[in-house]
Amino acid sequence: MKKNISHLLQPLDSSKPNSFSNIEKADPAPLKNRPENAGRRNFLQKASLGGLSLGGLMMLPVEDTIAHTTSKVNRLSNPSELKITDMRVAQYGNVPILKIYTNQGIHGLGDVRDGADKRYALMLKSRILGENPCNIEKIFKTIEQFGGHGRQGGGVSGVEMALWDLAGKAYGVPLYMLLGGKFRDKVRIYVDTPTMPDPDQFAEKMKERVDMGFTMLKMDIGIGLIKDIEDTLTNKDPWMPLRGWTDRDVMSHAQTRHQHTHIQITQKGLEKMVEFAAKARAKVGYEIPLAIDHFGHMGYNEMIKLAHAFEPYNIAWLEDLIPWQNTEQWKRITESITTPTLTGEDTYHKKNFKDLIETRAVDIVHPDPGSAGGYLQTKKIGDYAEEFEIGMAIHHAASPITFMGTVHAAAATYNFIGLEHHSVDNPWWESLVTGIDGPLVENGYAKVPESPGIGLELNEDEVKRRLRPGEEFFAPTDEWNELKSWDRTWS
Repeated sequence: MKKNISHLLQPLDSSKPNSFSNIEKADPAPLKNRPENAGRRNFLQKASLGGLSLGGLMMLPVEDTIAHTTSKVNRLSNPSELKITDMRVAQYGNVPILKIYTNQGIHGLGDVRDGADKRYALMLKSRILGENPCNIEKIFKTIEQFGGHGRQGGGVSGVEMALWDLAGKAYGVPLYMLLGGKFRDKVRIYVDTPTMPDPDQFAEKMKERVDMGFTMLKMDIGIGLIKDIEDTLTNKDPWMPLRGWTDRDVMSHAQTRHQHTHIQITQKGLEKMVEFAAKARAKVGYEIPLAIDHFGHMGYNEMIKLAHAFEPYNIAWLEDLIPWQNTEQWKRITESITTPTLTGEDTYHKKNFKDLIETRAVDIVHPDPGSAGGYLQTKKIGDYAEEFEIGMAIHHAASPITFMGTVHAAAATYNFIGLEHHSVDNPWWESLVTGIDGPLVENGYAKVPESPGIGLELNEDEVKRRLRPGEEFFAPTDEWNELKSWDRTWS
C-alpha cells in the first residue's frame, strides 16, 4: 500500500523555523549560486549523511529520504542576521571565562587571560552589543584601542577569541578553516616546569615529563634559586627579597626593568645555575628540545654571560631575558650568542612585533593569544615572522577553552614550533570542558578538533565547582550595557 505523501507537496511555510525554505538560509553557500557541476556531488554527499549508502537511501520512503538528507542542515543559525545580545563572565582561579550570547541561541567562549581583570573585557560590552559577531575584523577594529601589553590585552583578546568560536559554530566549521586551513593534524606541545630548589629534584621532574610522553620541555632557572648562596650575586641586597610577579611595589625587583637593577652574577653563580641544566640533560638526553625561562631581572650584559654558560647544553631557546620592548638590547644579545632567543608573551598586537621581527632582534617570536589580540592576530604575527625566516612558538597559561582554540591557530600557521601547556600538573583542568575525547594532550601532541568553532564546550557543573570565591556563574552584566564615552582617538 502506497503512503500518502501529498502533505510533502504543499507550499512551505517560511514562518516555521524547521521549514525547508530555511535550508538555503542556513547554508553560507546558497544553492542557487553553486556551480551546476556540483549538483550531483552534493546529492551524493547528502545521500551518505549518517552512514547510509546511496542504495540504502533509494529504499526509503520519500518522507524518510527528505528527513534524512536534511538532518544535518543547521537551522539554528542564519549568520547574516546574527546579533550579539549579551556578554558575561565566570571566573575560576585567576582565569575569567568569557561568554558572548546571540539572538539565535548560539554562543562563543573565550578567556580574559590568566591573571587579567575581567573588567578589561566587560568595559567592551557596550561597544559590541547589536553587532554581527561574524564581522570579527570590524569588531576588532572598534575595540583594539582598548588593548594593552601583558594582561591589559586580555579584554580585547578574550572578545576576539570568543567571536571566532561563535563564527565557527554559526557556519558549522572548525576554527582552523576560518583561519585559512591547517598545515598539521596535531600540534606539538611543550610543557612548562615549575621551579624546584634542588637540581636533582628538578632533573627528576623533567624526566617525569618525558615519561608522560612530552617531546619538548621548558624549565624555569632564575637567580631566585641561588640568592641564598654566598658569593653568587653582586648587588642583590637592595632588591631582597627577590619576590615573584605578584609583587606590586613599583620599586621592587619584580617591577624594576632589568637593566636598572644592576644585579650581576658571579662565576660561582653561573656554575650553580648551569648545574640545573646539566643535570636535566643528563636525565632526558640531548634529543629532546629543552628551553629555559624566568632568569630574573638583570641587564643584557649579564644575560649574555649567562647564555654563554648554558651553550654546552644545547638549549632550544632562552626566553624573556629582558623586556620585549628593548629591541636594540635584544639584538645585541641575539648577535652575541649561539642559543636562539625568544620573547613576546606580553606583547599586544602585530604592530608591536614588527620591530623585533624586521630587525631580527630575536630568533623566535612568542605571542600569547590572550595578550596579542586573539587567534587571528597570533596567526598574523606568525605569518609576518615567516617573511623574515623567523619561527613562532606560542605561550598559553589559561583555560582549556582557549588552549584548544590556540591549537587551531597553531595548526593554521606554517612556521609554528610549539605550544605551551601550563596546567599539566592540575588534575581537574581538562574536566572544565566537554564535547571532545580526552586527554587533550597525548604523547606530546594535541589533536586538532574537527567540530564547529573551537570544538568543545564548558562542563558547567565542573566550572561551577571551581568558581573563584565570591564569583557567580555567568551572572548578568547589565551595568555594562550602556556606552558612555566618545572613543575616537583622533580629530
